[in-house]
Formats: sequence, structure tokens, C-alpha cells
Amino acid sequence: MDLHGIDLNLLVAFDALICERNVTRAGVRIGRTQPAMSAALARLRLLLKDELFVRSASGLQPTPRALELAAPLGEALAAIQRTLDFTQAFDPLASTLRLTLGLSDHPAFVVLPPLLERLALVAPGVTLRVRAFTAREDALALLDAGEVDAAIGVPGGSTPRIPTLPLFEERFVCVARKDHPLAKKKTLSLDAFLSRRHLLVSPEGDGVGHVDVRLAQLGRKRDIAVALPQMYAAPAIIAGGDLLATLMEGVVRASGLAGALAVLPPPPELDLAPVPFVLHWHRRNDAHPAQRWLREQVAQVCAAFGR
Repeated sequence: MDLHGIDLNLLVAFDALICERNVTRAGVRIGRTQPAMSAALARLRLLLKDELFVRSASGLQPTPRALELAAPLGEALAAIQRTLDFTQAFDPLASTLRLTLGLSDHPAFVVLPPLLERLALVAPGVTLRVRAFTAREDALALLDAGEVDAAIGVPGGSTPRIPTLPLFEERFVCVARKDHPLAKKKTLSLDAFLSRRHLLVSPEGDGVGHVDVRLAQLGRKRDIAVALPQMYAAPAIIAGGDLLATLMEGVVRASGLAGALAVLPPPPELDLAPVPFVLHWHRRNDAHPAQRWLREQVAQVCAAFGR
């Protein structure tokens, strides 16, 4: 059978006839006149090549073929109705929807745990799938392709098709092992900072960090002993060696190694701006109720950070 030739309204009429077993009452049920229902029944008989309903003293009686079709067609119509209702409202407690969130490394550590805890309480049937990305361009590509519903990372530049919502900021701190010679200093001079070898975290693999950009402006350069893309590997390396690192404060806190590290403010000359993290989504999903709800949950979780 060619589905392109099937009028969905005929299936709605069939479902009403199965429920009411009367042409007039079936018409009232779905807002159609008795002649319109009779015409629909005639078209159904032609389409399905079966009498479907026969008259009896107690009303219309479905044929075996009609009874065979009743349950699957009813379920199909109910599924269509749920889908259309879903576009108008979203009930998180009842939903079994799967949503996909793109996360860069740091938000995966600091946002995902409290977000999952929250979802378990307010939307226990919702499944959250996570897609990792590193470069901000990757987040935009995932959103453009519809592979994620939203993404959390650093700002990806201004583009009208990708709205953003600021979530939180992370300031930079200098870290060394707890008993490092510089650990007892209350302030760290630029000369002392540059007298040591450094670990550079470069998630995008370009080998240049915020510190290096600022040092170049000052006509200075630091001695980088190791550069790596995984920021959460840095605290363990620093805790067990002599290197210095300039990391986001939240990385130190979330690493579980804060007790093994000395945390110092960067030299004042560096004047490092905090790193903003934002929520991205695609403009086409602005009004989607479930995705709007997901964005609200992320925003509320991050608002509790108090940063």
C-alpha cells in the first residue's frame, strides 16, 4: 500500500468509529457531520478493501479486519498525538526523552555532576547523552549539524544563528607543589615566575596560552617544559614535580588535589582576564520546549556556583 495516498483524517475517523460503533456519535467525537463520516467510511472501505463495519440491531459491528486494525492504528494515532503535544508542552517528570549536551573538558567536571543530580530529581526518565569537544569551532559544527541540543564551552565568536547565555567565569591562579620554594610567597613577582619552568595547558593544541600572549606583549617569555591538552592532568603533574602552572581555579578545586598544591595569584603584570563559559544553542531550537527546559536547568545549576 502506498502511504503517500493515505489521508490521516481517515484513520482518525476509523478510530472514532471503533470507539463509538455509531456514525453520528463518531462524528460528534471528532467534530464532523454525519454525511462526512459516512463519506469517510466509504473511502476507508475502498482503501482497505474490507467492509470494516456492518449494521446490526445494536449498532455498527466491526469486521475481523477492523478489529485486527483497531489496536495498532489506535497506538499509532496516540503516538502521533503525543508527538504533536510534545511540541507545545514538556512534562519533565513524565518524559523519557533523550537530550544531548556538548561539553568541553572543564564543564564536564564542574557542571555535569550537579546537573545529573538535578535531572535525577526533576526528570528521572530523561536520558542525557554527552558529546565531547575541544575547539570552540567543533561546538558550532555540532550545533549546526543537530548532533547536540546545546553546548557548554568558551565563547565561539558572534554569530546570529548560535545564541549564547553566560554561565560562569573562572579566574587564573598559579599552582606549585605544596613544598615548592615559591609556595610560601604571598605575592609572586614576574621575575620569580619566569625563573621557573612551566607546564602549559593548551586544549586546542596551539601551544600558546593566555599567559604567553600577555608575556609577548611585555616582551618576555617563559620556559615551557611540557605542553599538554588535558587540563585535568596538570594538577597531578604539578603536585609531583617542580614545575609551575597557571590554571583556572576551578580546575584545581575539581581535581581533588587542592590539598597537595600551593595556590598563588599570578604576577600583577600579567593582568589575566577570567575565562568565561557560556551555553550555546542553535537558533532553530529557541522555542523547543524540552531544549528550552534543558537550558533552564543548566543555567540554574551554574547560578549556584556563586562565582
